[in-house]
Amino acid sequence: MPIQILPPQLANQIAAGEVVERPASVVKELIENSLDAGATRIHIEIDKGGTKRIAIRDNGYGIAKDQLELALARHATSKIASLDDLEAIMSLGFRGEALASISSVSRLTLTSRPENQNEAWQAYAEGREMNVSLKPAAHPRGSTLEVLDLFYNTPARRKFLRTEKTEFTHIDEVIRRIALARFDVEFILTHNGKQTRHYRVANNEKQKQQRLSAICGSSFVSQAVHIDWQHDSLGIEGWVISPSHVQTATEIQYCYVNGRMMRDKLINHAIRQAYQEHIGQQQIPAYVLFLTVDPHQVDVNVHPAKHEVRFHQSRLVHDFIYQGITSALTPADIQSVHEEHQASSLSQPVIAENRTAAGKNMFAQPSGSASGRHHSLPEPYRKKEAEVYQRLVSSTLQAQEVSRDALSVESNAEPLEGHLHSFGRVLTVCQQRFALLENKNGLALLALAKAAKLVLTQQLYPETQPLVSQPLLIPLRVKCTAKEKQIITDKTAFLQHFGIELHSDGQYSTLRAVPLPLRSQNLQILIPEMIEWLSQQTEDRPLALATWLAEKSVTIDETWTHSQAITLLADLERLVPGHVVSPPAGLVQPVDLDSYFEALLNE
Repeated sequence: MPIQILPPQLANQIAAGEVVERPASVVKELIENSLDAGATRIHIEIDKGGTKRIAIRDNGYGIAKDQLELALARHATSKIASLDDLEAIMSLGFRGEALASISSVSRLTLTSRPENQNEAWQAYAEGREMNVSLKPAAHPRGSTLEVLDLFYNTPARRKFLRTEKTEFTHIDEVIRRIALARFDVEFILTHNGKQTRHYRVANNEKQKQQRLSAICGSSFVSQAVHIDWQHDSLGIEGWVISPSHVQTATEIQYCYVNGRMMRDKLINHAIRQAYQEHIGQQQIPAYVLFLTVDPHQVDVNVHPAKHEVRFHQSRLVHDFIYQGITSALTPADIQSVHEEHQASSLSQPVIAENRTAAGKNMFAQPSGSASGRHHSLPEPYRKKEAEVYQRLVSSTLQAQEVSRDALSVESNAEPLEGHLHSFGRVLTVCQQRFALLENKNGLALLALAKAAKLVLTQQLYPETQPLVSQPLLIPLRVKCTAKEKQIITDKTAFLQHFGIELHSDGQYSTLRAVPLPLRSQNLQILIPEMIEWLSQQTEDRPLALATWLAEKSVTIDETWTHSQAITLLADLERLVPGHVVSPPAGLVQPVDLDSYFEALLNE
């Protein structure tokens, strides 16, 4: 068969296969269009599980007469106009395929009237040809979309539909999910002429609790811990079930990214890891979580039905979610929730107020009393976690601040007079491996790889307290011999002191967490080599292991930029100031330019 361009009708039906899986898919797409149109009241009418009729009526902005026909065309949308818009999407719909795809497999009628239009107009499209006809109609401000006889012209698709009850159950679940995300919108659902759901607008906390209870059940509300966790452009809010009430099965797992319903493996993994110390393998935590991310940092255009997203900084998002939920599930917080619940009446389900851990974000603020009631974490945990997590989520900002500090020092006539421990300022980077420094003694070259090893050694050396473990996005399994498994068992406590969680598991050993400085390393190579190195040691020497890990993690041919050199130099002066006074061999080499100056003066 020769290559040919598909007819528009066939192309739309293929697109419908991606967007319209079942009646619930139609309901989702049409409700999202209503929400994008600013609707505050949406009425959903369903007949025979959606196979016979789906009607969505809203009080949104409406569509002008001259745009009705265009609204049913493929790749037509008012929500994006350029690539810049596509890179920061906040609307629920944006592809311009939904109405065209739906109309290609049904009989679709669109009736609409904007505020500035005296009369409403109705557009009708049907089947393969999708010829659109317009006629005047009676309608208040807003739009109504009616979808009749879904898949009537694609019998192969229709036979895969389930019973009327099953299809309506899917529709009901879609509306439950949307209603959880939009407390400011009223939703009315009817099936075969009978009203089955009515979610009224929730303007205050009591009304929000009522809607949450109507959708998730009063038991979830009374047993859940409220989380409100913020840092810069990242935020997570919602409710997570107390570990003591986790069940072996639950349907309450609702997650949203910037208001968009989501089934994301990365988010689920972070939630599961946060609960792993509290629950068994067969138990499933219930949650309702709303994640907000800078729209430039998330790509929603990776799935035809927009069920999945891709985060540009997936590890950062994963660890942010993990830390937020872990802090909300601390024993002190959970106990306080239980005490408040026992003291409250059964008719007033408890949602714990924001706490230092779950509400005011201990990593972004100094400790102390916050507004409202809160429950403190143990002091050692708060200080250590604050330091580590702040570095995790603000590494870029810190680098910028260090650069600005360095530049402000450079602007002084004698920048080093007030610094007791300083190598000087970075003039430039030579061969991407050496920093050219200027100090009161003249010029010098700093070996950046050597400096990085010294810094990493100090970061990995747990002098007083154990290093904090950072969970891996995906645990790493390493195949081990019986001897190596015995070494891991013998060294478990020693490795945990370094923040390395490595446990024997059958023929394998599983690495679940490492300290923050090792997160960016190639652990598949590093860990087996570390096990072999440990087998050759006769005693546990923390500094020796830290030095070995640093040597293995930094390569001599690693390249550096000017800003990276400034940041590294600041870390070196802060962490190991003794090396400024007495540099180890191979770190700094003075550069004597006197002979060159004399040659120039004598020309």
